[in-house]
Amino acid sequence: MEGGGRPQPPDTQMAEAAPPQQPVYQNALPLMFPRMQIPATPSYGGRFIQYNIFGNIFEVTAKYKPPIMPIGEDAYGTFCSALNSETNESAAIKKIVNAFGNKVDAKRTLREIKLLRYMAHENVVAIRDVIPPPQRECFNDVYIVYELMDTDLHQLICCNQKFNEEHYQVGIYTRGFY
Repeated sequence: MEGGGRPQPPDTQMAEAAPPQQPVYQNALPLMFPRMQIPATPSYGGRFIQYNIFGNIFEVTAKYKPPIMPIGEDAYGTFCSALNSETNESAAIKKIVNAFGNKVDAKRTLREIKLLRYMAHENVVAIRDVIPPPQRECFNDVYIVYELMDTDLHQLICCNQKFNEEHYQVGIYTRGFY
């Protein structure tokens, strides 16, 4: 080896071509959380239905039907997916617990709703609905309904799959990242 220094490891040898992998951003939810039967409990005379997701009780209007699947959690809420029976679209529902516990959380929740309602752009996740509380007197939790995406940026960053040009194009040119 010229120039001294450490020898470089040999290039990896060509092996038999592996079958093409399905991109990480397609159909990630069913792999993370296989179909679960989450029991539904009607409340408020059938106007609302309760589901237990990750130990959190989701109380959503009756138009959101099974299959209910947990999606995950972030710093401010827990997510599940459901089917909107009126539009027949899958939706992601975010529950923000005790959204009005302090001024900072209340402002953050209001800011999220106002900004995302205002930004109608194909590269920004869209808010489809904000579920009203069953009783105004007991209004502590906020439920925001988003369009359901196949994956999120955190899962893409943490996956072990190497990104290729197609992954970057999907992330940049489509609605793959939010």
